[in-house]
Amino acid sequence: MPSPKNRHVILGVCGSIAAYKAGDIIRRLQDNNCEVSVIMTGEASQFITPLTLATLSGRNVYSDMFDKYFWRMAHIELSRAADLVLIAPATANIIGKLANGLADDLLTTFVITGRAPVFIAPAMNDEMYANGIVRENCAKLKKHGFKFIEPVRGKLACGTVGVGHLAEVETIVKTILKELK
Repeated sequence: MPSPKNRHVILGVCGSIAAYKAGDIIRRLQDNNCEVSVIMTGEASQFITPLTLATLSGRNVYSDMFDKYFWRMAHIELSRAADLVLIAPATANIIGKLANGLADDLLTTFVITGRAPVFIAPAMNDEMYANGIVRENCAKLKKHGFKFIEPVRGKLACGTVGVGHLAEVETIVKTILKELK
């Protein structure tokens, strides 16, 4: 499959143990000629540092609505630069916020502002993922054009095995590259 040239992917990273896989996603997208900028939620920085993701992406990592690196509003500037948005890992929290139009941090405000296609790769406990409210929120987002890279069955942070494990990085990257083609 031919690689996209200089396509700009905004990677949203949420507070999940799977956040460590964001580094691999960044590298694999870069290996396929994508530029990657990262927006982290506050909770994500409990699992992986902004410095790690900045080093891997070669760019500033954004998390503050009023970031010092922008003289304009960060969510507007980033949305203008995005060819595609990938939220990986996506938590039940971010899915719920987006499904209900809440924009209370940089990532949610950015997504609601943007026009680029949005891909969501959930990662959470299997019971959370199976919860009726979470399922309804996913369905609502799909109805509004959000695309999902579904979680897989695997070992979860709580020690159980179930559907909620972040999709394999290779699957995520192939899906994104196919969309950008």
